[in-house]
Amino acid sequence: MSANDTPQQSATYDSAFLRACRREPVPHTPVWFMRQAGRSLPEYRKVREGIPMLESCMRPELAAEITLQPVRRHGVDAAVYFSDIVVPLKAIGIDLDIRPGVGPVVEKPIRTRADLARLRDLTPDDVSYVTEAIGLLTRELGATPLIGFAGAPFTLASYLVEGGPSRTYENAKAMMYGDPELWADLLDRLADITAAFLKVQIEAGASAIQLFDSWVGALAPADYRRSVMPASAKVLEAVAGYGVPRIHFGVGCGELLKLMGEAGADVVGVDWRVPLDEAARRVGPGKALQGNLDPTVLFATTEAVEAKTDEVLEAAAGLEGHVFNLGHGVMPSTDPDALTRLVEYVHTRTAR
Repeated sequence: MSANDTPQQSATYDSAFLRACRREPVPHTPVWFMRQAGRSLPEYRKVREGIPMLESCMRPELAAEITLQPVRRHGVDAAVYFSDIVVPLKAIGIDLDIRPGVGPVVEKPIRTRADLARLRDLTPDDVSYVTEAIGLLTRELGATPLIGFAGAPFTLASYLVEGGPSRTYENAKAMMYGDPELWADLLDRLADITAAFLKVQIEAGASAIQLFDSWVGALAPADYRRSVMPASAKVLEAVAGYGVPRIHFGVGCGELLKLMGEAGADVVGVDWRVPLDEAARRVGPGKALQGNLDPTVLFATTEAVEAKTDEVLEAAAGLEGHVFNLGHGVMPSTDPDALTRLVEYVHTRTAR
């Protein structure tokens, strides 16, 4: 904070979400949801009707509107910028598309050293629509913080090498094990692209960032430490000077939690497989934790949702800082009212 900050910036800095990320006392446990802006909301489906996913990300007013929808509906403590992890790859000219029911598909996968030349540096001009959208958002959000995000180098590399989603990552792992120099150079280049994308969001007004390593749970700890952690650490270090909280999240990463914290996170995201008190033991002191209600619990009765929420909050009772979230993203068929009730319940249950 500085003497030149506006009242809005000061209020955002003092928000429950940012205080929890900094491991400071909070008036209540803050809540936001991964994929809170998306297919679970009828208003989202209405405004996106007939518009492809990547085009939606590149329309500033539309991206801003989609980002605001869950803040209005659910009363969450933070907004998360509406985008996709492959947006920076598309912005630098990689031929890819997000196919409904499939996910990102890369026309020409990256498999050789010559292919690395296709991964040029990302400049702010490449994603000027992000700067414009975040400018619109910071004016509308008031004291509600905005979270920027990006895909971590391993997850981006997996899409690029496999050519699309994978359950086994055989091509990516074959490169990692069989040509470790090429793999290291690929991840290092992706780290630079990812860091540049996060810097654009922070400089436009994002108050925190989250690095998503969605698929890194496919790795053993030794492979993560040797072949992935240096690139993730490079990304997180590149934005350290901005002073915004850095959240690091992966799926199926119970065995990697300590290493993901060591990579440079201020907040370690935890999926639903590891209780938060055990996650805190694995991560060690000096980090806030985020999570970690199983997203499928929201399909149960209200009483069951509250009981499972109580379990999460009780496991989090001794944490230095806790941001309530799901253990992964909101599922598309989730009842939006269940999310609204969950936010209200956590706020009421944890009011200081």
